[in-house]
Amino acid sequence: MAKLRMKKIELIALLTDSKKIIELLQRRGVVEICDSSDEELEMPNTSAVISEFEKFRSSASQALEILNSISPEEKGLIASLLPVKTEIEKHKFGKGAMQLEKIMQSANEIIRNNRIISECESSAAQLRVKSDSLAQWTKLDVPMNFRGTAATACFIGSIQGRITSSELEELIPVCSAEVIFESKEQTKLFILCRKDNADSVSEELRRNGFIPISEPEADTPLNLIKKYEEQIISMEKKASMSREKIAGMSDKRRALEFAIDYLQMRKDKYEALGSVSFTESTFVLKGYIPEKYSAELEKEITEKYTAAVIFTDPDEDDDVPVLLENSRFSAPVEGITEMYALPSKKDVDPTPVMSFFYYLFFGMMLSDAGYGVVMVIGTVLALSKLKLDDKLRKSLIMFRNCGVSTIIFGALFGSWFGDIVQVVGREFFGKEIGSLALWFEPLDDPIKLLLYSFALGILHLFLGLGVSFHMKWKEGRKLDAIFDTVPVYLTILGVCPPAAGILVEVPSVLKTIGIYVMLVGVVLLVLTAGRGSKSIFGKFFGGLYALYNTATGYLSDILSYSRLLALGLATGSIAGVINLIGTMPQNTVVKAILLIVVFIVGHAANLAINLLGAYVHTDRLQFVELFSKFYEGGGRQFNPLKVKTNYIKFKEESINE
Repeated sequence: MAKLRMKKIELIALLTDSKKIIELLQRRGVVEICDSSDEELEMPNTSAVISEFEKFRSSASQALEILNSISPEEKGLIASLLPVKTEIEKHKFGKGAMQLEKIMQSANEIIRNNRIISECESSAAQLRVKSDSLAQWTKLDVPMNFRGTAATACFIGSIQGRITSSELEELIPVCSAEVIFESKEQTKLFILCRKDNADSVSEELRRNGFIPISEPEADTPLNLIKKYEEQIISMEKKASMSREKIAGMSDKRRALEFAIDYLQMRKDKYEALGSVSFTESTFVLKGYIPEKYSAELEKEITEKYTAAVIFTDPDEDDDVPVLLENSRFSAPVEGITEMYALPSKKDVDPTPVMSFFYYLFFGMMLSDAGYGVVMVIGTVLALSKLKLDDKLRKSLIMFRNCGVSTIIFGALFGSWFGDIVQVVGREFFGKEIGSLALWFEPLDDPIKLLLYSFALGILHLFLGLGVSFHMKWKEGRKLDAIFDTVPVYLTILGVCPPAAGILVEVPSVLKTIGIYVMLVGVVLLVLTAGRGSKSIFGKFFGGLYALYNTATGYLSDILSYSRLLALGLATGSIAGVINLIGTMPQNTVVKAILLIVVFIVGHAANLAINLLGAYVHTDRLQFVELFSKFYEGGGRQFNPLKVKTNYIKFKEESINE
């Protein structure tokens, strides 16, 4: 339906034109280059060049990340949520490429200063740890590495637990002890003894768990702490200066962004060159191209270069990539299809099939006209004010269309930010305003909405079966198309009147007709579903098994559409509760103030939660219920050589590097 027909392309041109032709293909972005290796041809080795470009790009990316962390760019809320690319003209692109060396020097300078910051912060942290460890030794007035004099021996260290100097001197009579610091956990000591008693004192201290201090510094703790603090201040100043240097390079931000994209483009070009093969004077390029672009590209290449371009149809076993192209109505939903899986060779594109129901179900689930208005205004502003890439633009258009659907169903159900109109009229003007519903209010008649949800669900499922019928008929399997579809249609349609009669009144004539239609469908299903088996028993029991699968499978599928009712009721109910909370005070002024605050906060939260719920469950109804009837997926994304940028966007189609 909406898969672009692909052609294989083989291009043979002069080797001297190889880079220019690759650049042209990159600018056009319509050819996926494949490996064209051949035993009789040579392959260029571009790995060294690619590695060099990747190295430079990594440095530029690292520098930009550092710059953004130290000197973040001020952006508005919308701009921060929806990144916008900077437009650049062709001649400015060429000038920027000539400045690459200077840009990389700036990047290296940012990285160097960041390294200085990291080293200073690491050193300062180590010095703080040392300073903290000396805080309990401040009473010690001798150097930390003092071990005695010519006649004395000194021991500086700690013992677990609390002990006084007199207790230690009683324990070791030949020494003199001074407590430097004590706590429940440990006691820090300065012990002095005669030189000839050093060994015995050391042995006794060891038996009592004495741990000597290992600080090698030849200075007192107070002096050391002071020195460490001075070093920390020096490190902080050095780091601060480096931060200021980086912040002062904020004007290089756009240049770094340009370098990142430019180097990525160069890397992609040389990767493409690595996939071509060549002789002494020519090169050969192979790949895939959408048929609609083939004639124009061939004309452009052959007019500019000495080249031969050949287009052929892919073989059955070729891994042909997939590119979707749909109408303005369906194209925004292509991302949903891609999220599930791209169509395989035998599949049709499900995007046009599901797009109408996608918008419809989303609107039914959110079902508040006020919320829909907010969605439409927000998406329209973003689409008109921001310069977005195609993928993001499609997503916003999808949510805009979903917002329109939400407005329609909200108006049909009479929900405008819940019942805010009735609440304001009643609480502030003393007027009772009736229902605003153009159809009916789901909270007053949920059974009615449930039945309509089931009816839409059956139509959705039948649409999937219809696509399956079309695919099989087109393949020439006409009997399979009829027998796999018509009995299911008859069975489900026949069950509907008696099943609906459980909840509402249904004319007995319709019930009777439904039963007969159901019986015809059941008989056809039992007689035809097992046709693949050779034996009569196999055919019969295969038919019974198919009947069981149809009954249980479609019952669960149809019940899944009750989420249309559940989410629609949830949105309206929560909105009503929010409005009720805002009008609880008796005082009119207080009530008005509270209502405004609760209205803004409450409805913003309700919109966010139910917007996510509507999105997730609408996706589920497509993936599980619709796609299971005809769609397999497994296709490979068309990945052409093109200009891939994160930060810049070209105003003109052609770019000469």
